Amino acid sequence: MEELQEKSLHPPAQQAAAGAAQKVQFADLDAEVQLAVQSASEKKATEMVVLDLRQIASFAEFFVIATGSNQRQVQAISDEIEEQLKRRLATRPVRIEGYRTAEWVLMDYGDFLIHIFNKDAREFYDLERLWRDARKVELPAELVEA
Repeated sequence: MEELQEKSLHPPAQQAAAGAAQKVQFADLDAEVQLAVQSASEKKATEMVVLDLRQIASFAEFFVIATGSNQRQVQAISDEIEEQLKRRLATRPVRIEGYRTAEWVLMDYGDFLIHIFNKDAREFYDLERLWRDARKVELPAELVEA
């Protein structure tokens, strides 16, 4: 008889810590994700983080997380990302949620999700804490110094 092995949704703590410690390089990302980050940076998004979910989730490969200082800036960041991906790479989002209120805009591009928060929503939802097992992508200094 075959021996049954217990499986868990969460990797063992040592493996998760080792995976989270390894950073993914920005140059290794898909062109769409790179362009999304660059577009957000052009609109002065702050606190940008890209999480690599490939080892811990099956619904998406990456989260791009950014903060805007007010409703107009959150919408401007979202608009710029959508426009640049459409114009340069002919990529359109599957859906966009939260645009009207602009507290948390979610842009679903299938393989990656973009979360654009206002400051209060970013602190409240704290996606980096919820997805702390994900590896962080090393972003170039010129993109995060905004």
